[in-house]
Amino acid sequence: MPIIIFTKVKLPYGWFGNMSPHRVKYKDKWWETTEALFQALRFEDEEVREEIRSQKSPISAKMKAKRHKERRVVEPTSEQDLENMRMVLRLKLHYHPGLKKQLLATGDAEIIEDCSNRGASPWGARKRDGVWVGENLLGKLWMELRTELASAAT
Repeated sequence: MPIIIFTKVKLPYGWFGNMSPHRVKYKDKWWETTEALFQALRFEDEEVREEIRSQKSPISAKMKAKRHKERRVVEPTSEQDLENMRMVLRLKLHYHPGLKKQLLATGDAEIIEDCSNRGASPWGARKRDGVWVGENLLGKLWMELRTELASAAT
């Protein structure tokens, strides 16, 4: 099975990452990136959500969320967190229909977020001794959405 790796936004398939500059609309508000929305959804406090939404870059949004981690109501990688990510990715595809075509064009390739150069992350995987190791939650969600899209197209 072919493998598609994504890391940085400017590299091929970088749009799979939440740091890509793809705006989405959620509850009548525009979010500059899916990362900002995803981080904000971990909070109920509207002030915190707005503070995250107002950040100019996805990494700033992520750092702002980390500063408020004691106020989180959704724990990272919990069922709710995964459902939030799934919804955020669907919004990304909805507001950027060209990405649907690109996702479908990946065929049956395994999609992996390469976290080899970062700390361990359940959202991706690391290559160890030639083998990809890790949960790769983000890649799995993209493959799940690809299957849904392919089923809907037939």
